Amino acid sequence: MALIGTIRKNSWILVVMIALGVGGFILMDIMTSNGPGQATTRTALGKINGQKLDQQAFEQIYDAMYGNSASDAYGAREALWNFFVEEAIVSQEASKLGLGVSRTELLDLEFGPRPSPLISQRFADPDQPGVLNREQLDYIKNIIQENRVQEAIDQGQLLPTFIPYWKHQEKEIIKERLQTKLNNLVSKGLYTPSWMAEMGFNESSETADFTYVKVPFDEIPNTDVSLSDSDYEAFLKENEAKYRVKEEQRRIEYVVFDIVPTVEDSTAAREKIGGLLAEFQSTTEDSSFVLRNAGTIDAAYVKKADLSTAVADTIMKLAKGSVFGPYIDGGAYKAVKMLDKKIIPDSVRSRHILRQATNPMELAQAQKTIDSLKLLIENGTASFDSLAARFGTDATRTKGGDLGYTFAGGMVKPFNDLIFYEAEQGKLYTVETQFGIHLVEVTGKKFINNTEAVKVAYLQEQLVPSDDTQAAIYDKASGFAFNNRKLSQLEEAAKKDPSLRMETSAGMDRNAFAIGDLGTSGDAREIVRWAFSAKAGEVSSTVYAFRDPVAYYNNKYVVVGLKDIQKPGLPSVASAKTDIEQLVINRKKAELIKERIKGKDLNAVAATYKVQPDTAYSVTFAQSFVQNLGNEPAVVGTLFTLDSGKTSEPIAGETGVFVLNVTRRNPPAGDAGVALPQLKMQLTQTARQQIPLGVMTALKNNAKIKDNRAKFY
Repeated sequence: MALIGTIRKNSWILVVMIALGVGGFILMDIMTSNGPGQATTRTALGKINGQKLDQQAFEQIYDAMYGNSASDAYGAREALWNFFVEEAIVSQEASKLGLGVSRTELLDLEFGPRPSPLISQRFADPDQPGVLNREQLDYIKNIIQENRVQEAIDQGQLLPTFIPYWKHQEKEIIKERLQTKLNNLVSKGLYTPSWMAEMGFNESSETADFTYVKVPFDEIPNTDVSLSDSDYEAFLKENEAKYRVKEEQRRIEYVVFDIVPTVEDSTAAREKIGGLLAEFQSTTEDSSFVLRNAGTIDAAYVKKADLSTAVADTIMKLAKGSVFGPYIDGGAYKAVKMLDKKIIPDSVRSRHILRQATNPMELAQAQKTIDSLKLLIENGTASFDSLAARFGTDATRTKGGDLGYTFAGGMVKPFNDLIFYEAEQGKLYTVETQFGIHLVEVTGKKFINNTEAVKVAYLQEQLVPSDDTQAAIYDKASGFAFNNRKLSQLEEAAKKDPSLRMETSAGMDRNAFAIGDLGTSGDAREIVRWAFSAKAGEVSSTVYAFRDPVAYYNNKYVVVGLKDIQKPGLPSVASAKTDIEQLVINRKKAELIKERIKGKDLNAVAATYKVQPDTAYSVTFAQSFVQNLGNEPAVVGTLFTLDSGKTSEPIAGETGVFVLNVTRRNPPAGDAGVALPQLKMQLTQTARQQIPLGVMTALKNNAKIKDNRAKFY
């Protein structure tokens, strides 16, 4: 009762609390919702011209298209993001123009006689590159038409991700088709006017011969040039299109602590291999011993030329059953055992009957069919030719399965190993490859060079830093980061340690996932995320680890500092100085050289700087590269403003200052009137080839794209 009385006396508090609570719910709803049925802000990956892309939906498509198979997850997500951006832009633009793709048109692009390039690529015949696997495509078509997709998934005939995969593929096909229609609209509106064709004719057919002298920028030491901020600012303004950025970028400096094996690590690897040698030589179970000890063994016989040059001579001299090692080769300690030697054919002729299979159920059925065919042939009930014609599933069925003669390595490995190293001529064998199950017969062998080949087994221990070595370098990097909390301190400390190297990244936007020589990795992405939360001059307290792509150990630790922040627009002098300093120095050098040689003729310039004049012949205005001269557009441009016999003023080029003398101007060869129609067609065709990239670039530049990916990845 006392509690109720207290509440009655202070009822205003309760009213305020309820109001605050309701207001809180309303505010939360406003902050996290964009209206009924729309993606919340928390899950909105982005927005393209007002069209939202939900992060969860994006991930579902990513899983369906790539699953765990993407070797570069960030690159795969980048490609998928670009698809959704372009798909939204293309769909919106097509809708404005009344363009679309009907269901009938879509089905034709999926299953018709001339399907979409996407279908042709994803359903290519493995036996015939560039040829559509119509049988597999028809199989998918029938399952879809008979509404048996879920049944096929349940029975293991299709992957569980087939439905979202196919739906997304249809979006890809529609987008591609609409984009083609947009490009065609623009393409049909292009033409080349006569005046442009005439100008192009003159630029490509009028030639000039000239003598020139080049004074390289190196003639003036960098120390003789003084620069001010105004020099940098002028350069940036003159090259605004090249250096202006649309989105905020950040650059980092990072100190790399390379992790290399110690002497102790090398000794341990050698001793490990050495301890296995006796058993390696005595064992009669080579395959199980090698696999048990993480070595390699192969059914193939290899020639001396295919062995490592470090030990090829030694291996070829080994007796059967002998072992050699340990020796170091390719960053690992190895031991090799001679298993067999023999003369192998230079080429083999074979025939086969292939039963294609893409999943376990199909493989089992194909194996049963091949076993039955093998019995029929061996019993004399049927001929190989007739069964190949009836049961073969590739192009060889029309010629009795004959594959003709092939050199070693010309077939997929299981097939190649069978016919070259195992099969006896005239006997039947079965082998499984990526294409299915084959019934195989060798019908001919050619021995021309009678080259001896060897079958060998290897043990190997990768020469990598031990855990203790990695831990010691990590401790060093951690201490380095702890003692140098400012970038200026980091730079000074790195200069004092010759074992360290300091690198500067290029400008990165907030969605970057690769950093210079550090490559692409989760830690590279984490560095970018940190950089966009840090202040310029700050050093990260985290030491980032990067792994060897082959042996998967930590091969470097990295300490990172934020160098600068570039807002959208032109960069500041401070942030751009490192990138453009030499270019600005060269401009200053050009001014100095031009002043020193002004008024001098070509021979006087050559004598002053002890350089040899050179001559270029038949140069056209349209040329981008001139032999011995290089890519010097300012020189070529000036050339065609001069008459024969005239000498130019000093010209600032890409690699030095030039003076040139025109020895001859040759008028255009041929009749412009005769060549004009063909030239107009060529110029128009060239312009049309640039449309697909140009149209999409223009549409993207004009689109309003909000990118929230950095919040999620």
